[in-house]
Amino acid sequence: MSRRAWILFVAMSLIWGVPYLLISQAVAEVSPAVVVFARTAIGAVVLLPFARRGMRTVWEHRWAVLAFALLEMVGAWFLLSDAERFITSSLAGLLIAFAPVLALVVARLIGLEKRIGRLRIVGLVVAVAGVAALGGGGMEASGAWPVAEMLLVAVCYAVAPQIAATKLREVPALPLTAACLSISAVLAAPFAAASWPSASPSGLATGSLVLLGLLCTALAFLLFFRLISEAGPARATAIAYVNPVVALALGVSLHGDPLTPLIGLGAILVLAGVFMATRRSVREAEPVEAGQSASMT
Repeated sequence: MSRRAWILFVAMSLIWGVPYLLISQAVAEVSPAVVVFARTAIGAVVLLPFARRGMRTVWEHRWAVLAFALLEMVGAWFLLSDAERFITSSLAGLLIAFAPVLALVVARLIGLEKRIGRLRIVGLVVAVAGVAALGGGGMEASGAWPVAEMLLVAVCYAVAPQIAATKLREVPALPLTAACLSISAVLAAPFAAASWPSASPSGLATGSLVLLGLLCTALAFLLFFRLISEAGPARATAIAYVNPVVALALGVSLHGDPLTPLIGLGAILVLAGVFMATRRSVREAEPVEAGQSASMT
């Protein structure tokens, strides 16, 4: 990759490792619906002025755009925010690492991948063992449902790109993102209003919401599309292997999340397993790259 592509790659790896900590700070004072509304509304306000061209194409693909927004933003971000009321930001970031694996399975089911080799199967087993190590090492969740929510988030992040790959190829990325954020903000607004906090959130929670919208949504998508242009979608999505490490480091250093040798081993197993599960052997067919350009937060 070029030097510019490497700079963008590092920036995106850091930026999309941050949301887990910010969401954890926000949901301590506001509802998940308010988090989703604030994030999407701020992102939409920032991006819409730059997205006028291409809106006709967005309208022509409105049902696929709606499905993409429901999965990639509304559903995924609500489940993520709700889960982080009961699990650490570190565990949330590591569980999201399963998204590339699930994307591979979805691609195989709908025919975008012709076969899954042994290395990928071994990688999936290793990643599952890593999650077991995380639980045994002290990174527990308050019940099974928050973990299930995070896996559903990973499913959303796995399915949404397949919609983009098969139904939204003709839609420019920036208008698509601006439209999806606008749709998501409108859908989240009634639920946010019904659960709006009676007292004003603290400066920490408010700042977290603003950073989620400006840094982790509006700016992040702009940089991500630039990275795809510079390095291609396959290399761009390699940030999925880095941002969970950033989430773990931030959670431990700033939020007091636990870090034991077994947790460290579990994190290594999860990331190594995901890496193996998403690698292609020489005998496997080329994947369809367009189906890999999902966000991870």
